[in-house]
Amino acid sequence: MFLKIHRSPETGDVVAICDRELLNTTISNDSITVTISEAFYGNKTATEEEVRGALRCAANANLMGERTVSIAIDMGLVTRAGCIMIGSVPHVQIYQL
Repeated sequence: MFLKIHRSPETGDVVAICDRELLNTTISNDSITVTISEAFYGNKTATEEEVRGALRCAANANLMGERTVSIAIDMGLVTRAGCIMIGSVPHVQIYQL
């Protein structure tokens, strides 16, 4: 998985994580097209333990891919029903209000 933390003192940090094979690809469904870019998701690989640690501290998260989303589900941060599918790829955004 790739992990990047976008630092924002005003709104809280955004943790961006995607499955490894999705980086630098474009996915779509009938109503949306998303490019999963290195600029947003970074180029630093992360272990499952690192992903879990980042999500524990995250005010906001943007997650893309089956493995990544499954970790958030396992941690109780989101349910499968709370995800959207973009093509065959699960995606979820988590915001702390």
